[in-house]
Amino acid sequence: MELNELYTEVITQYSRSQKHRHPLDNPDIKVQGVNPSCGDDISLELKVNGGTIKNAAILGSGCAISMASAAIMADLIEGKSTAEAERLAALFLGMIRKTVTEENELEELEDALAFQNISNMPARVKCAVLAWHTLEEALKKLKVS
Repeated sequence: MELNELYTEVITQYSRSQKHRHPLDNPDIKVQGVNPSCGDDISLELKVNGGTIKNAAILGSGCAISMASAAIMADLIEGKSTAEAERLAALFLGMIRKTVTEENELEELEDALAFQNISNMPARVKCAVLAWHTLEEALKKLKVS
């Protein structure tokens, strides 16, 4: 199996995953992210305890790229501190912008590496980064609350 085929399979599996697609009871923060260019619309809910993200949920609808990116992000940030989640979001966005290219650094993104070459498809970039920008906004709101 070629690497591109593996990444396509990872994106397909996560886009269909229902693991994080449920509302949380009394989330500590809820932020909506919208991609007006294509209509992708997600709502990110986080349950945070002692600075650690205990649960992440993604509601809404979008294309396979945005749903897979959101599901991978939710998997990756659960159990992490809010500071680690903020760093992972910056790392993911740096990977997409190609400002972070060191493979050993990018390995922290685990399955999110499937989006490493999405910047070669400009029309899909906004889909891939929607959840991560929404996470950044949620973390900013948590800091001020």
